[in-house]
Amino acid sequence: MQQSHHLKIYTDGSARGNPGAGGYGVVLIWGDVKKELSAGYRLTTNNRMELLAVIVALASLTKKNIPVTIYTDSQYIVNTVEKKWLDNWIQTDFKGGKKNKDLWLQFHALAGHFKLRFVWVKGHADNAMNNRCDELATTAADGKHLLVDAWYEKENR
Repeated sequence: MQQSHHLKIYTDGSARGNPGAGGYGVVLIWGDVKKELSAGYRLTTNNRMELLAVIVALASLTKKNIPVTIYTDSQYIVNTVEKKWLDNWIQTDFKGGKKNKDLWLQFHALAGHFKLRFVWVKGHADNAMNNRCDELATTAADGKHLLVDAWYEKENR
């Protein structure tokens, strides 16, 4: 009997100084297969890296319309999605200083292709996969070849 797989994605973001050098870490788990993704940026925020981790994870998927559970220690992400704040932000074009419009629109475009569920996990605690994502994110943030978060740098000149 074939086991039906459910994709699990663990994500974390980090910024040194917030804003400062930042990074994201992702662990995707599909059955027995595990894949890790990470990258660092020279100037960004923690929330942007938390959100970018989710975007990069979803963008890396080739199968669509599958159930995906995303585990994150970001209440910002869980609340924005699960409490449907994002729908309102999009309708009002992010009025009132809502941040990260570029990333939220990217997320929204990707999210429609999957059956997503978000689960909040306590950060820096006993979840091994979340801790691994944190390690990937901070290592990336501390790396030598940092990418440019062009939207953030342009908006915050």
